[in-house]
Amino acid sequence: MNLSPADWAAIHLTLKLASVTTVLLLVLGTPLAWWLAHTRSRWRGPVGAVVALPLVLPPTVIGFYLLVTLGPQGPLGQFTQWLGLGTLPFTFGGLVVGSLIYSLPFAVQPLQSAFEGMGTRPLEAAATLGAGPLNRFFTVAVPLTRTGFITSAILSFAHTVGEFGVVLMLGGNIPGVTRVVSVQIYDHVEALEYAQAHWLAGGMVVFAFVVLLGLNLTRRRAPSMVG
Repeated sequence: MNLSPADWAAIHLTLKLASVTTVLLLVLGTPLAWWLAHTRSRWRGPVGAVVALPLVLPPTVIGFYLLVTLGPQGPLGQFTQWLGLGTLPFTFGGLVVGSLIYSLPFAVQPLQSAFEGMGTRPLEAAATLGAGPLNRFFTVAVPLTRTGFITSAILSFAHTVGEFGVVLMLGGNIPGVTRVVSVQIYDHVEALEYAQAHWLAGGMVVFAFVVLLGLNLTRRRAPSMVG
């Protein structure tokens, strides 16, 4: 395999970014998905629309507004500077923030669908047996919707691996810091290094195929898993 040290560094950074983003999305997205699945609030529609925005907005638009918001003159950028953390653009932390927003619907929507499909009867039955809210969630809801959690994790990880516009706008192209695989492929193409680009791009194609195959197998097994 004809990969340079810079290619391996980009692969390592991409896997690290996708792993951190996936874990955080599951932690943050689960209560949001639960609320969207069960609330009767009039804010359900607007909040759901905000969650889904990354599906229709160009990644460069998301990256641009994150760059402005998190930059030295932006409200969040001034807040992080006040905390003594500096600014997030062109750092790994900035990539994580951008990835969280960009991949949010891929984490929340599968979980929301799973929670809605579960219905309320299992939770009501557990409540009659004296189970508290947290106990009902972890012992009843999570096992019944584990296919949704698996789908959410796979999609979040894969979508983060494949992102380009957001990470380029927010993180730039700093070797070992913000240069992920998609940006590394772009660099190879710009330098007319097509052989190196083929290795990385081909790996991305194989990765995408494996992800889709895994999702299909997970969905086919869903009835037996829920049972």
